[in-house]
Order: sequence, then C-alpha cells, then structure tokens
Amino acid sequence: MIDLRRLQVLRAVHQHGTVTAAATALHLTPSAVSHQLRELAKELKVQLVEPQGRGIRLTGAAHLVIRHGEELLARWEEAESALEAYRSGEAGLLRICGYPSAVAGLIAPATALLRKRHPNLTVMVTECETAAGFDLLLSTDADIAVLAPSEDFPHPNDSRFDQEPLLEEPLDLIVPAGHPLATRVEVPLAETAREDWVLPLPGSCDHYQRVIVFCSVAGFTPTVAHWTKEWTAVSAMVGHGLGISLYPRLTEIPPSHRAVRVPLGRELPVSRRILSCVRQGGRAHPLVRHGLDALDEVIATHPSLTMAVPAAG
Repeated sequence: MIDLRRLQVLRAVHQHGTVTAAATALHLTPSAVSHQLRELAKELKVQLVEPQGRGIRLTGAAHLVIRHGEELLARWEEAESALEAYRSGEAGLLRICGYPSAVAGLIAPATALLRKRHPNLTVMVTECETAAGFDLLLSTDADIAVLAPSEDFPHPNDSRFDQEPLLEEPLDLIVPAGHPLATRVEVPLAETAREDWVLPLPGSCDHYQRVIVFCSVAGFTPTVAHWTKEWTAVSAMVGHGLGISLYPRLTEIPPSHRAVRVPLGRELPVSRRILSCVRQGGRAHPLVRHGLDALDEVIATHPSLTMAVPAAG
C-alpha cells in the first residue's frame, strides 16, 4: 500500500526543487520531508533521490512515480469530493417503493425532481403492493415506502416503522361518456346504487373492500357486473359502457378511453389516506429527507390534491 501523503511530499520536492523549499511549502521540517521520501522509497522498492552537489535530484524512477502519482492523487481528490457529498446528503443511493398508482402519480415526478436538483443522487424505484413494501423496508431494499393503509398494515405504534400521513387522495366516480351523470359537477355516491360496477376481485387488492365500505355508508351494496383489477382495464371497461367505478385521483385515464371523471359529493368524503413509511429512526437521514421533500412538493403543486394533516399527539 502507498501512503498518498508521501506522494504529495515527492510531488512538492519536484515542484519546489529542494527539500528545504518543499518543507516550507508543506509546513514540515526538512528532516520530516527526507524521512517521508525514504519511507516512500522503501514502499516502492526503488531509489527516488540521488546526490547532486550539495543537494539532491530526483531519479528517473521518481519521475515515473510522479507521473502516475498525479493520476492517483487526482482520483483521490474526486473520491474525497464524492465522500463529502455523500456525508452532506447530496450523493448516494435512495430507494423508493410504492403501489402502482403512487409510482405513476407521485414517485415518478418526485424522482425527476430529485435528478434535477441533486444530480449526484441515484434514485431507484420499485413498484410493489403494501405487504411487499414493508418487507422491502425491513430488508433495507427500500428507504421510503409510499403505501395506502389496508388490513395488512402494521399498527401505527409498530416500533420497526415510522409512518406519517402524506396525502388524502380523493376517489372519483368514473362513468362512460354520455352517461347521465357525466355532466354533473359532483354526484352523491348514493345516486349510483342502481348502476352496474366494475371492481377488482375480493382479496386481489384492498380497493374492493374500500369501495364496499364507502357504498355501505352511502346505504347500498354495489352490483358488480365485471371483475378487473388494473386501472387501465377498469377505465377501458367503463369507457365501453360496461359499468362505473371509483378511480383514484392520482391515476390518469388514458385519452383513448371514453370514460369521464366526476367528483363525488362532499357529504360523504370518499378518499384514501396515503402514508410515507420509513424504518424507525430513518426519517432524518439526509437522503430520505430529500426524497420526502420531493414527494411533498409534487403533492403541493398538483392541481387537485391535498396534503394529509398528521394526527394530533
């Protein structure tokens, strides 16, 4: 192993011409400079200096070492700069995971913001369902998880995780273009009681149970005509006049689908709370903080989203 400080001493002797001048530049004594040169020669197993009159001169081997040493010292400076950026939270790897519509509506634009503002930060995004998100956090394969609470969610007091409200995401009614409800400014959910619905199969995801609960509160049980889970499939079915559904505000309806988004009446707030989840103690990490700030900015600048207010206490 080569001590890079000794390479710097050799470079200083070459630059200033004498041991004494190099010692002055390096704030060392001449004997300390001579000692560093002897130790470097031992490490490299070559002679670095030879007598010349009352002074010394560098050997050919020394000039060879200096030429390659310049590259080593330059690379080390780059490494130190990268390490300092890492320590200050401006560089490193940040891993974010989330359910599909959160990836599309929140995590993707937040990642773009991070790439623009922190070019030395590498962000890796993983799409996952809720249970997998917590597994990714525990295995340190994710640093931030963006998830919607479900029956599988850990208790808020689970000491392994730090869970904070991120967003109250409205669920809109989507109906076929030309449907009597399509031109309404808003629609009470109770008015959809006689409609056919397009929903995911029970147990395939948490959206089915969420819709059942909201409809029950509105006073009816939905008649499900078709079962489908993927949002593009849901909007395609609705656009072809095969039923209606509830659709997350974050999820875009493809332009080719003739489905119309209609806000639901305010007498029954229909939304889902989205949480940011990190490992306990991880929220203050500089890289995690950058990621959470980017998510907050995406929400704050979205035309129809509202940030969640943390519960008191």
